[in-house]
Amino acid sequence: MRADAQEQGPALSGAWFVGQRHFDGPAPHWIADERHPLLREAAAQILDWHGGRRQHFSLPIAPQGSAFQQQVWRALAEIPFGTTRTYGELAAALGRPAAARAVGAATGRNPLSLIVPCHRLVGRDGALTGYAGGLERKRALLDFERQRGHRPDA
Repeated sequence: MRADAQEQGPALSGAWFVGQRHFDGPAPHWIADERHPLLREAAAQILDWHGGRRQHFSLPIAPQGSAFQQQVWRALAEIPFGTTRTYGELAAALGRPAAARAVGAATGRNPLSLIVPCHRLVGRDGALTGYAGGLERKRALLDFERQRGHRPDA
């Protein structure tokens, strides 16, 4: 996974899987210092998530996108660990029930994969659809969360 932190703030502005769509590789302004406190904390929280010790992230984030994209990404962050929502359900929750495709487009541009859990969105029939990190990765992430189960205290 690659991450980008903003020096001013500091806040995490991106975290992508290597090979993910809409990710062209590290930008020249990226901080590549493994000692950077925010990047160290992000790495620790990701390891805790993979180790089953964490179900959500508590990192300062500052993803760059349109107002609608920001709204979608905030809503994605509210989907509980181990559960899914459909694109239509998320669109309706945003007060835009006809915007399921727009929600999908915004979700595909989510610059904080895993941290903002876009893998929890599925098609209206529960089918796995679109995921910038690849459908196999999406399936693995959802399976991982289902195996861990919902623990409200985590």
